Amino acid sequence: MSIQQHSNLINGEWVAGAQYTRDINPSDTADVIGEYAQADAAQTAQAIEAARAAAPGWAAFNTQARADLLEKVGVEMIARKDELGALLSREEGKTLPEGIGEVVRAGNIFKFFAGEVLRKSGELLSSVRPGIDVEIVREPMGVVGIISPWNFPSAIPAWKVAPALAHGNCVVFKPADLVPGSSWAIAEIIQRAGFPAGVFNLCMGRGSVVGEAILADPRVDAVTFTGSVETGQKVAQKAVATMKKFQLEMGGKNPLVVLDDADLKTAVESAVNGAFFSTGQRCTASSRLIVTRGIHDRFVAAMIERMKGLVVDNALKSGVHVGPVVDQNQLNQDLFYIEEGKKAGAKLVQGGSLLERETKGFYLEPALFTETDNSMRVNREEIFGPVATVIAVKDYDEALSVANDTPFGLTSGICTSSLKHASHFRKNSQAGMVMVNLPTAGVDYHVPFGGRKGSSYGPREQGRYAQEFFTTVKTAYVAPLV
Repeated sequence: MSIQQHSNLINGEWVAGAQYTRDINPSDTADVIGEYAQADAAQTAQAIEAARAAAPGWAAFNTQARADLLEKVGVEMIARKDELGALLSREEGKTLPEGIGEVVRAGNIFKFFAGEVLRKSGELLSSVRPGIDVEIVREPMGVVGIISPWNFPSAIPAWKVAPALAHGNCVVFKPADLVPGSSWAIAEIIQRAGFPAGVFNLCMGRGSVVGEAILADPRVDAVTFTGSVETGQKVAQKAVATMKKFQLEMGGKNPLVVLDDADLKTAVESAVNGAFFSTGQRCTASSRLIVTRGIHDRFVAAMIERMKGLVVDNALKSGVHVGPVVDQNQLNQDLFYIEEGKKAGAKLVQGGSLLERETKGFYLEPALFTETDNSMRVNREEIFGPVATVIAVKDYDEALSVANDTPFGLTSGICTSSLKHASHFRKNSQAGMVMVNLPTAGVDYHVPFGGRKGSSYGPREQGRYAQEFFTTVKTAYVAPLV
């Protein structure tokens, strides 16, 4: 059986790559999903040129027609949710229900921003000078470079591409090299929807080639990036060199506080969902479980029992709770931190072992550490896998202090029946998103997403707040005509 090759999309045409890379199923490493083109610097430059040429026409494009095109993309994605969800789970490793759910979310993002096209607003004010009016409007940035990660190969591209297009920008999109299939599928839907040539361009390939070309080119007006802190800092430095607007979504070391008065079942389900679902491979994962001493032992015992019931297997099988780690490099990183935790004196009370299944894949039993403190490396650095730690604290005040003692600030959570503590935590948690009696992971598509400190830089993503990044403000003064 021949392996299908998938080309890049440049200026409305599918363009072959000089090289191709194989997309491998982490649940079954013998399964090759397809071969995907690797753009070089020259092809990336062609895509940027196409986007630059198309930008004036797309900025002036009929409002209703633009909304209709975005709506068309969203409708098709949702209609094909089972097919696209299976593709996503097959290439990234999250369970099939999670894969399908992510595709539906991505489709709804396109539909939401179809509405945003028609909800654009401005202001008309009176000047302090008599007879002069002041008009404030938002205009497109121009050409936007998009660099997305591997852990949400449908949703994150959607929440970057859709607002960029909705607000009148042209796009050069570089998806994660590890999981190109879902992004290629979105590009193919966009291409068939009828967007003008050059408005949307797909350049698959290495970050060191395609990403570097996007960042170095002065014809790119803005870059939005999601990935590691280290790479994000490099993106910022390179963007400043050509005075690009930039937006960064990076890491997290998210706390879930469990107080003595918490409902135990709610706390355990929130912790298991946040820490281990999606194989812990999400920046919103609950990697630090901060538990007050009155409930600590009961919570740990309940966690161990709940974790023993988690089914780890092929992402496409029914009844699976946790799929494989995405690839060998990520698995090696997870195992490294498990060993680091042991060396530091943390107690591994559950999981952490490699697993063998019917098909060869990157299977890791979710791991839970106790007897940790917030100075340990496993509590300071993002692991990005199914590994969680328990930190025992004496009371709420210490829990809040430990929760905030991190270089990150993406999301946080608290499980409590106290309105006083829930309200105080919401106000004083140093995170961009706060959850009460809910997992730290799992957010809606129509509200702002983003954090503080080392987790995020620049305007928020998603919802109406996306316009802050994808548009620039113009103020016009108008005197009476003589």
